[in-house]
Amino acid sequence: MRYKRVEGAGTLRHIGDMTETSTYPYTLEILSPRTEGATYQWAIRKGGKLVQRSDRSLTSEAKARENGLAQIEKLLSGFGER
Repeated sequence: MRYKRVEGAGTLRHIGDMTETSTYPYTLEILSPRTEGATYQWAIRKGGKLVQRSDRSLTSEAKARENGLAQIEKLLSGFGER
């Protein structure tokens, strides 16, 4: 049996390290409060560029992370694309 070389196959990165919770190509940045008693926010970046920012303030870092990850899941699934 002969194998055909698939164009670009040699340029693929090994993805064995990736898990179900991988957010690649997005990164989630949790923005801590600037003053005591203020709230948390998040920012989603792709290649270092801002893609989306939270539109509401969240009461804890855990809630900000949960909300930000939910938004990344929507981006990864293509939710809202035309």
